[in-house]
Amino acid sequence: MLNTTIILSVFVVYTAFIFLVTYITSRKANNESYFIGNRRSLWYVVAYGMIGASLSGVTFMSVPGWVGETGFSYFMVVVGYWLGYLVISFVLLPLYYKLNLTSIYSYLGGRFGFTSYKTGSLLFIVSRLIGASLRMFLVVNVLQIFLFKDLGVPFFVTASIFILLVLLYTFQGGIKTIVWTDTLQTTFMLVAVVMTIVIIANRMGLGLGELFTKVMDSDYSNLIVTDFSARNHWLKQILSGAFITITMTGLDQEMMQKNLSCRNLRDAQKNMLSFSVVLVFVNMIFLFLGATLFIYANESGITIPELKDDLFATISLQYLTPLAGIVFLVGLISAAYPSADGAITSLTTSFSIDIVGINNSPWSEQHKKRIRLIVHFSFAVVLLLLIGMFSIINDRSVIDKLFTIAGYTYGPLLGLFAFGLFSKKGIKDKFVPVIALTAPVICYIISSQSQVWFNGYKFGFELLILNGLLMYLGLWFIRNPNTTIT
Repeated sequence: MLNTTIILSVFVVYTAFIFLVTYITSRKANNESYFIGNRRSLWYVVAYGMIGASLSGVTFMSVPGWVGETGFSYFMVVVGYWLGYLVISFVLLPLYYKLNLTSIYSYLGGRFGFTSYKTGSLLFIVSRLIGASLRMFLVVNVLQIFLFKDLGVPFFVTASIFILLVLLYTFQGGIKTIVWTDTLQTTFMLVAVVMTIVIIANRMGLGLGELFTKVMDSDYSNLIVTDFSARNHWLKQILSGAFITITMTGLDQEMMQKNLSCRNLRDAQKNMLSFSVVLVFVNMIFLFLGATLFIYANESGITIPELKDDLFATISLQYLTPLAGIVFLVGLISAAYPSADGAITSLTTSFSIDIVGINNSPWSEQHKKRIRLIVHFSFAVVLLLLIGMFSIINDRSVIDKLFTIAGYTYGPLLGLFAFGLFSKKGIKDKFVPVIALTAPVICYIISSQSQVWFNGYKFGFELLILNGLLMYLGLWFIRNPNTTIT
């Protein structure tokens, strides 16, 4: 078991390394560097770094923990992810590059009008604030339990330290810095997972081949759920995964901002396609790790935590070698920073461009930078407050919370973009916020009563699809019959 001094040293050394990379990459950075990296990012660097940004603390902790209840059924969602990335590559990216967008929500302004544009941006801001704060909470909570609590530091102070560090290394370089720090952090995260599997295999006296056989022969390897009323039925998982990807990546400023920093559309597509293939294998490794953790815990008489998200941390820091603890910490911190840095940068970009409108303003470059820094700092404070709130109500699997909430907040965004792409009709723009609020409410009512109304049917992640469909139908009802887009 690691002592507090070692844990603190690992945290400080890793953070110092990140700041060194930040210093190198943020020199001579300007607003264009912050928002789109001067459109000079190398596609393969972006693709590799996006693995860490996509996985984050949620995958690092929650996916292995989820194996205890749902086995490998989450992999069907990952298959859906891959299908979603194809849509992003060949439908959304060409649109974004054709319009030369910095904020992807400005598309809604040109397609529907001012109110739709602002509504889309606000939907993203709310969605990203909730999702990012949940991811950050998971990681900060582990740091609190295993490090700062023993030092007598309150949770809110721990969260403040974390947010302050992210604030300091992103405020200057923005996306230009994040592309490189995400690459570094992806490497450490993946190395941590693989090394943990190797260490546990050695502890169990098994070779990797023997461990693989043991996992595949266990109940944890159950991949396909055929009960259609179950939340994790295989077809519902695939469809949900596809639409989760389209919305939480393709319609998400944070993820698209990195793609739009590539030199051209072809590079962005190469980035997305290569990233999508690698991500399938990486998620399978995390599921394999989860099964390994549960098998090791059961055979060693280790009590599995009530919140299974904590199993990885508990075993690594309390039951394995000091090396395993250090590996876990480095991986955890590597997962933590991409969750926060990309969120703050994308939120700042969306608010500065979409809400404040600095790109179309007559202000000087220096005044625009001052506004950007104020917005940047403000979102850091909001995220801090949300992390504190989630620490009070922590009672469910974090990944389940994330996707359930995203079903409500990203659903209207899905409906807006779908209507813009697949319908030629204009809409009565001023009514869009009403539809965007009404669709999630109806969606919630249907979801909460589904078992009664639909013979025991339980909604899973496909809640997102239902929400998007309701938004699409709502927009159809407020369509403008006198306006047709050619």
